Amino acid sequence: MSAYLKKMLVCVLVGTAGLAFAADTKPVAACANPVYLTVDPGRMEFAPRIADVLRRSQVKAAFFVSNLGTRNGEALGDQWGSWWKVAAEQGHELVSQTYDHLTWHGDLPGYKPAFRMGVGSGAFAGREFTFDPPKYCEQISHAADRVAYFTGKKPLPLFHAPGGRASSKLVAAANACGYAHVGATGAGHLTGGVSLKAAIGGIRSGDVLVADLNATGGAEPWAVANLEPLIAGLKERGLCFESLRNHPNYKDWIANHGG
Repeated sequence: MSAYLKKMLVCVLVGTAGLAFAADTKPVAACANPVYLTVDPGRMEFAPRIADVLRRSQVKAAFFVSNLGTRNGEALGDQWGSWWKVAAEQGHELVSQTYDHLTWHGDLPGYKPAFRMGVGSGAFAGREFTFDPPKYCEQISHAADRVAYFTGKKPLPLFHAPGGRASSKLVAAANACGYAHVGATGAGHLTGGVSLKAAIGGIRSGDVLVADLNATGGAEPWAVANLEPLIAGLKERGLCFESLRNHPNYKDWIANHGG
């Protein structure tokens, strides 16, 4: 056999082997029973530990973003910029929680919508102010813009009202400026008062989970000790973790609002 024919035979055999390998390669299975994990990092004390849990568990989450004070400056100060950048590089999504961590206290009466809001960060922390829709939307955008500056990644066009507290008028005001509200659904509020076993058994496909890292009374948040076994338990039940951007309630909204 000539050298040319031998070379052609080798090429055919290698190509055939490559085709066989490709035929044996199975596509990645779709997430048939998804849940959607979000993290409220609070004052950031426990956020790095939760990020480590997510890395070990190979789970992506959506982190809520606000400028609450931390032991090392403010959460959206330059001291935390590199942390947010790494979180984005690891594939986590970002969702505004208003810059000053505004908590809804009530709607004001009248024809034009206005809201009583408690301020959670900054020089006016602990005080209550009146916010109209443009001012509230500015708060959502400010947090989103600040974290985008650190990460180079545009946050999702969603927002989370601190504590999940919001009225239909507040949500409508945010919708009008391009933000849809996201909060825990079903048994997805991962906080104290529930056993790990109950949490694993109660969560259903489609639930949005909120791992709340806001410490109260010096106690370690429930999610710090329980998130990793919770993730393992849900996976054993056949549930899988999907990106919030693919949630059926938000997918079209995100696509239509530049997400």
